Amino acid sequence: MHGRWFGILILSLVYCWSPLPQAWAQNDPYAALFNEVIVVPLQGRNIAALITHKPGASKFTHAIALFPGSPGYGNLRMEGGRVKIDKLGGNFLIRARRHFLADDVLTVVVDAPSDHQGSFPHSFRETQRYGEDINGVLDAISKRYGRMEWTFIGTSEGSVSAAHAGRMLSARIKQVVLTSSLVNSSYAGRGVQASDVKKISVPVLWVHHKHDPCKWTPYWQIKNYARETQSPLVTVTGEKDVRGNPCDARTQHGFVGTEIKTIKAILSWIRTGQTPPDVSDSN
Repeated sequence: MHGRWFGILILSLVYCWSPLPQAWAQNDPYAALFNEVIVVPLQGRNIAALITHKPGASKFTHAIALFPGSPGYGNLRMEGGRVKIDKLGGNFLIRARRHFLADDVLTVVVDAPSDHQGSFPHSFRETQRYGEDINGVLDAISKRYGRMEWTFIGTSEGSVSAAHAGRMLSARIKQVVLTSSLVNSSYAGRGVQASDVKKISVPVLWVHHKHDPCKWTPYWQIKNYARETQSPLVTVTGEKDVRGNPCDARTQHGFVGTEIKTIKAILSWIRTGQTPPDVSDSN
């Protein structure tokens, strides 16, 4: 698939980071970081991605592609020096992405392609076309930042994107992390099946809250999937300031109150390949 790409002229469609006004910066934990939205032109459509890294960092060994949950599309853009993404700003992976960062690690939030803003069904995410879209993002960022080890991380419905993109692009990535995975059928499609994960030819890590209240992401089913796919599972317990509906981003479904510990466990696995201990209030 990599060889099919020709002439991604990304520099013509880049919105660069700039310092935020002081009033915004005081309320924005990302104000001191480098944030850049790139728009990758493809045949008949484009796809946007948000790059975040520490300011001044320039030599990266790891890139972490983040696939947010429902609805998966957000019209990602920059306005007035600020990152704008509709509907998805509170998503676990977007709001907590700074905790993945290190001098050699950058994150890439991946939006849905432009022709699927408003409708992003699971059936499309299974297609070769979607694999080509994500491959275009990897091409564009690799041209800008050089060779890096890629990890795909999806949360909730984003686990569908990460699993299928990981299945199709296993030759280009190091591993896949599936968090709060949507494994039951919903209005958008059938979710992630164990059979899909078995087709991913790189290591897979499941991360799930033991008390996830969302009906489409039951913990017991994740345990079964981890066993069936012979993949490690990190179980998370503990929470703080839970609010919203069961499948919202500020409940155990979005690891509220345990974001940092959960991300540290994922980072440990990314760097070492060794399954970290379960995450709880006591560790």
